[in-house]
Amino acid sequence: MDKNTAKIRAKELVSKMTVEERMTQLLYNSPAIERLGIKEYNWWNEAAHGVARAGTATVFPHAIAMAATFDPETVNKIGDIISTEARAKYNKSIEFGDYDIFKGLTYWTPNINIFRDPRWGRGQETYGEDPFLTATLGSALIKGIQGDGEFLKASACSKHYAGHSGPEGERHGFDAKISMKDLHETYLPAFRHTVKNGVTGVMGAYNRTNGEACCAHSYLLSKVLRKDWSFDGYVVSDCWAIADICGDHHIVETKAEAAALALKHTCDLNCGETYTALVDAYEQDLVTEEEITECCERLYTIRHLLGEFEDVRPYSDIPFTKVDCKEHRAFNLKAAEECVVMMKNDGFLPIDKNTSKRIAVVGPNSLSVSALEGNYNGHASEYITVADGIRRVFTEADIAVTKGSNYYKEKMLDHDGHGNLLSDGLAAASTADITVLALGLDFSVEGEEMSGFSDDFFMKGDRRYVNLPGTQIKLAEAVCDVCENVVVVIMCGSAVDLGEKINSKARAILHAWYPGSQGGMAVANILSGKHSPSGRLPVTVYSTKHDIPDFSDYSMKGRTYRFIEGEALYPFGFGMSYACFSYSNFKVISDDENSLKVSVDVKNCSDITADERVQIYAEYTDSRTVTPHFQLCGISAVTLGAGEEKTVTMDIDRYWLKAVLSDGSRTEPDGGISLYAGGHQPDMKSNELTGCTCEKIEL
Repeated sequence: MDKNTAKIRAKELVSKMTVEERMTQLLYNSPAIERLGIKEYNWWNEAAHGVARAGTATVFPHAIAMAATFDPETVNKIGDIISTEARAKYNKSIEFGDYDIFKGLTYWTPNINIFRDPRWGRGQETYGEDPFLTATLGSALIKGIQGDGEFLKASACSKHYAGHSGPEGERHGFDAKISMKDLHETYLPAFRHTVKNGVTGVMGAYNRTNGEACCAHSYLLSKVLRKDWSFDGYVVSDCWAIADICGDHHIVETKAEAAALALKHTCDLNCGETYTALVDAYEQDLVTEEEITECCERLYTIRHLLGEFEDVRPYSDIPFTKVDCKEHRAFNLKAAEECVVMMKNDGFLPIDKNTSKRIAVVGPNSLSVSALEGNYNGHASEYITVADGIRRVFTEADIAVTKGSNYYKEKMLDHDGHGNLLSDGLAAASTADITVLALGLDFSVEGEEMSGFSDDFFMKGDRRYVNLPGTQIKLAEAVCDVCENVVVVIMCGSAVDLGEKINSKARAILHAWYPGSQGGMAVANILSGKHSPSGRLPVTVYSTKHDIPDFSDYSMKGRTYRFIEGEALYPFGFGMSYACFSYSNFKVISDDENSLKVSVDVKNCSDITADERVQIYAEYTDSRTVTPHFQLCGISAVTLGAGEEKTVTMDIDRYWLKAVLSDGSRTEPDGGISLYAGGHQPDMKSNELTGCTCEKIEL
């Protein structure tokens, strides 16, 4: 069904409703209207990395791990599998008359906020710190979820619009002060890009931005989203965010006023209950029937596009047997392998899988299922932890497994019957030839607004520091003292500094993020060399000595690889491989006012098949404004056999080559523009770590 037909049918159906009935349809748990044959519908669903909160589903690597793949095709396929399983589950839910929460087809994903500060607990839900990477991968997931058929396979929703990235504990009353330059250079591009690529929903954030509530914002919603970008999909509030307008934000006094303010700025759907006050707002002439009707029509356009009112529902032939099936688990493993970033290898990896040596797997994430999942997760039918994966791959080895520490406390409780775990971990490591240290966090300590949970290291889901908790550092340093061959595997949702001792003594360091239900197998396959690592850092890894700006400061000055002051420990875009690659013959093939096409030859100079992540960066100057050090503007995933060479071609949107002035406008830089091609960022630290420089051309 094309959108115009859906709009016409929505308008016709809504015209048959009373104004009171229309108001009820603006709530996320929309009731049935039996006289019109309309079933109840619950709009709230989550699918950040698989169908979430609705029973069994494939649990893919979390969004930050997807970002580390630097591979839009993989992310697009994940989106396609998500909507396949969504339809399979929906078909059965409808058959059994289950219209409950998390059973519909409107998914409030992806989270395309910019991961501007590594301490943010919800950064795990994002695609990293770069606007281009976020825009590209977010759009890839959306296209996979929504499909390209006659009807929407499922509906995706870009969130949280806009300027939302912590602190978690303050979000209900926080006002993000953002300059027009930062807003249009960093915080808005991914939303613009996903709107241009057809996303059907946008979610407003909890916070205020520059004084106005994001769910009732005259500039962000009425002007930029609806007028400038011509977005005609639906806008939903974050859950209970409209209540904050008359609550912690203190913008208005009553629920009726809060509901009216949001509705007038085209927030169509309320996740919460504040829109029950629309009856009062309507009676007080705070909203008009026309405004209510327009919102209702946009919502019913989506429901028609999903095929809800067709005699034969689209995609009704997708069987439940597709849910977390063997085929999906196989692709999940491939995705997990792609997301692992090798940050250090002194030649120790890979380990011969036929080794008969003793391997100790030590750390709080050695047997952790929650460290595979991350937040906003479903529940897989099979989980392979790090220890499980190592047991399956290294079948000839003598393997010992122990926690060695908890996440952040030496003892969970003083009286829980369990003592300090350190000596057990050291015993295993000291008697091993190789120790795999499985460190990191899980969603019990890192995530969304963990009310009441704060200590010296955590604050309501966020971290206070860029290192790991002291108990884990103590374990890791002690293990490095008793075992010569230590490989660190980090599993968490952000960048962490392990400290000088561990960084120097560990033979290899892998960052696996929250890698999904097959994550342990992916780690083991990389340790054994079955798969050569190809992941790239989607965030900057800062040293604990780095002076990161105040968490509440939304200025981009000193933040991310684009505006960092000083040197990163490990830069954005960095990641090692078991192979080595060379680049040559970088050139512009064609050029027009909107885009240019470039190509570069990439050769695998090793004797193994391996994946490479080709990256294009722009460097430009403008006398009128501060420009980024570098700006990612192209990515491509390529697989090369031993000694093989391929020509990689990419289209570069000139949008990413423009300077952003103080008023937020984009313009051609008045200085030069250079493009770089390589497997990493063209900064000095990346050149030092890789021993390679990028190819460069001047435009």
